[in-house]
Amino acid sequence: MVKATAYSSDVGQTDNSPFVTATGTRVRPGVIALSRDLLRIFPYGSRVTLQDSAGLLNGRTFIVEDTMNVRISNTIDIWMGSRAQAYQWGVRSVTITAVR
Repeated sequence: MVKATAYSSDVGQTDNSPFVTATGTRVRPGVIALSRDLLRIFPYGSRVTLQDSAGLLNGRTFIVEDTMNVRISNTIDIWMGSRAQAYQWGVRSVTITAVR
């Protein structure tokens, strides 16, 4: 289980290029950022599924295209289209699995 938070393209939640990921792609639904420890397991470009206890994400595939601040560990950050959606998601526990 890892901690799952959410972010939007808000300058307060990102760096000075809020619509561009660490890999240089534009953010969009299905993009996630990983803490650097998880990037060693699921490198950029990995396709993963997430399972949460509420079943909101089950069956959805995400792609790893972004990273988080170095001080954060064992966490994924799911891109959301608005700050309100990110706040509504809050913090949850999820299981992350590589898609083969």
